[in-house]
Amino acid sequence: MSITIERKAEIVAEFGKTPHDTGSTEVQIAIITERITNLSGHMKTHAKDLHSRRGLLMLVGQRRRLLDYIKDRNLAGYQALIKRLGIRR
Repeated sequence: MSITIERKAEIVAEFGKTPHDTGSTEVQIAIITERITNLSGHMKTHAKDLHSRRGLLMLVGQRRRLLDYIKDRNLAGYQALIKRLGIRR
């Protein structure tokens, strides 16, 4: 369910401003999106796993708050990010 170190490094390299930029909003949103994708697949096979469901809902809420933050600060960057991630919002 969690993402591997290699996959996280790929995401940071793709969305970060520098190779070690793990704190920027875009990178955080991309990492959370990857985790949401993994948990969604898990929930398809384990529908009664309520603990994972709660974690998934918390991640979705956290991503939503970060997306609202970036939308307020940089609308063009927000639109480019949701397009790159394939988020419908």
